Amino acid sequence: MKKIVHTSNAPNPVGAYSQAVRAGKFLFVSGQLGIDPKQGKITANNIIAQTNRALENIKVILEAEAYNLRDVVQSNVFLSSVELFSDFNCEYGKFFPKEPPARVTVGAMLGLGALVEISVIAYKE
Repeated sequence: MKKIVHTSNAPNPVGAYSQAVRAGKFLFVSGQLGIDPKQGKITANNIIAQTNRALENIKVILEAEAYNLRDVVQSNVFLSSVELFSDFNCEYGKFFPKEPPARVTVGAMLGLGALVEISVIAYKE
């Protein structure tokens, strides 16, 4: 059985997808851009700020189902340029200082002026 997850504390989806879907003990969080949920758009133009905002969006979606960043077991990261990796990785590491999740990071074309998109899978006993 699955449950669609939505919180007003994160940006509304900009397409035909849910913020997250809970399936049993797993929570699948859709790709989050650095969209400011209050303004409904990307307000930062650098990778550090956009990474921070995307992860804050993920954090509030997780919290909507009583999960947290420690429950994240996998993340998928898309960067508009692999040259952004070092600065991205530094900011990302602040959110996962101990026992970080498995991760895939690739270069990709992103919409809305995004420099980064991050999706995660969380698991909770």
